[in-house]
Amino acid sequence: MWIKICGLSTQAAVDMAVASGATHIGFVFAESKRQVTPEYAKYLAKNVPKTVKKVGLFVDEDLAVVQEIVAKVGLDMVQLHGQESADYAAQVSVPVIKAFGIKDGKIPDAIADFKAHTILLDAPPAQFAGGSGQAFDWDKVDLTALDGYRFFVAGGLNPENVGQAIAIFKPTGVDVSSGVESEGVKDLEKIKKFILKVRRQ
Repeated sequence: MWIKICGLSTQAAVDMAVASGATHIGFVFAESKRQVTPEYAKYLAKNVPKTVKKVGLFVDEDLAVVQEIVAKVGLDMVQLHGQESADYAAQVSVPVIKAFGIKDGKIPDAIADFKAHTILLDAPPAQFAGGSGQAFDWDKVDLTALDGYRFFVAGGLNPENVGQAIAIFKPTGVDVSSGVESEGVKDLEKIKKFILKVRRQ
């Protein structure tokens, strides 16, 4: 199963995620308290093995800027959290993860336009686009709408509830950011615990 630790901004957190078995690590380039510069992300990513996918998170960014950061950092995937179209996603030079906020358990019809890509199911954004750290209504989601999709589940996951999320959704992967933090900072023990919990499913 894919395990993505997102919003990484320290070398220690990157190293722990990689050492513990994360398959994807995420850097936020959109406005956020976890935002990093392309230069710093490149520095953090320099020793990440090729087996771990480096993902850049963007929100309605100019396509040329995205392509430039992909090249500069050496990103393997781009995660889109805004109103980007399927046409936009098709022009990105690396594989795309397209995020959708799930409200009242409804899977947006627009996911059909992104079937060629990976989908990310998240709670609707709060202060910043890119996830709120809150869970959406898992039990209200019509799982048949996800047949044939590669998808991550995100939003409010933590070491305590990720097993339940996996049991309900049987996703391709899980994605966590605030759920492995203490007081807004990545907690190395929580990262390790989260990944271990997923591996045991």
